[in-house]
Amino acid sequence: MPAPQPEFDGPGDIAIVGGGPVGLALACQLLRTTGWRIVLVDAATPARAARDPRAIALSHGSRQLLEQIGAWPVPGSPIEHIHVSQRGRFGHVRLHHDDYGVPALGYVVRYGELCNVLERALAQAAGDGRLRRVFETRIERIGQDPVPRGADVADTGMVHLEGTGHDGQAVRFAARLAVQAEGGLFHEQAAHQGRGARTRDYRQTAVIAHVTCSRPQPGWAWERFTEEGPLALLPHEEHGTPGYALVWCCPPEQAARRIALPEAQFAAELGRAFGERMGQFTLAGKRHAFPLGLNAAPVTVNGRVVAVGNAAQTLHPVAGQGLNLGLRDAFALADSLRGACSPQALQAFAGRHRLDRAVTIGVTDLLPRVFGVAYPLAAHARGASLAALACLPPLRHALARHMMFGMRR
Repeated sequence: MPAPQPEFDGPGDIAIVGGGPVGLALACQLLRTTGWRIVLVDAATPARAARDPRAIALSHGSRQLLEQIGAWPVPGSPIEHIHVSQRGRFGHVRLHHDDYGVPALGYVVRYGELCNVLERALAQAAGDGRLRRVFETRIERIGQDPVPRGADVADTGMVHLEGTGHDGQAVRFAARLAVQAEGGLFHEQAAHQGRGARTRDYRQTAVIAHVTCSRPQPGWAWERFTEEGPLALLPHEEHGTPGYALVWCCPPEQAARRIALPEAQFAAELGRAFGERMGQFTLAGKRHAFPLGLNAAPVTVNGRVVAVGNAAQTLHPVAGQGLNLGLRDAFALADSLRGACSPQALQAFAGRHRLDRAVTIGVTDLLPRVFGVAYPLAAHARGASLAALACLPPLRHALARHMMFGMRR
């Protein structure tokens, strides 16, 4: 891990609660582009994050953002082609990286590797003593002074954060602004979004695993919409062996059954669900499951406090947009804070980023619901839509560019 850096005393300008990829990227960009003093609070430690084996998908646009802060390359596997289809139905769409002049549409990386690279980039940016790290601390309350009305009124208000450290002792500190960047799963975030949150329980569970197959196709990612839910295979080489990160969305009772199946039976069932294109599957690691749902806060800014990443929205994993939107949150926020560390700057961020957030949430909410309708006529309509996408390059390119870049391009 990077060597310890000098830290400042007293209140900070911006407190970031959450030391995952979004919080780390935000801290790094703020240190690079502003003069603000940053307090970064993490419930875990960098060593714990580094051991996290989860596979995550980064878009090409996210690669560009990470390059800005010196957090690229990240060890991983490129997604050069994407094949989208309905199992057993007509209509499919293929996306190819060279159609968009990019080296890859995206990348599949290990969560721990991404955090390692971000930690190194943060250490480089934090050499002037404007970063304070607080580890193994959970923030349980964020209070704030009232925001004065009127542009000509001096604002000396603060945010007051209270929590518990690893030794059980109370922790208190203050900052001018606070950023909630603590991630979480659907059921963990549901209680924290407040009244008016856009919430939907998809009644699906994602089964996550690493698999290999007898006929791998390096560089290809597959998104199959089945009767139970989306099934994605993302290229993810491990130890020099071609493999795939599996995200298999299905009803909770089916997920529980599949988690308990013997490995060979699980692999055979996956083969029947996906089809014969990849040959015979083999399970190459532990299986995990988590519930799926949408949680989107109605507003991301409350006075001196702003939410980004999973603290602002948890999305369905279809199209792999959750972390990518979170990184766009972070960089858009850092850009808005260049000129002023104020509640008004947070409101400016919310206004500028509103469209990107709304479109991404809308698309990832619509896809699993539309492809989850079981009626035959609906299946034919979906097939026709996929065929139309394949035949209409402008529409296909618009969708692909949003998946790569959001609304920032």
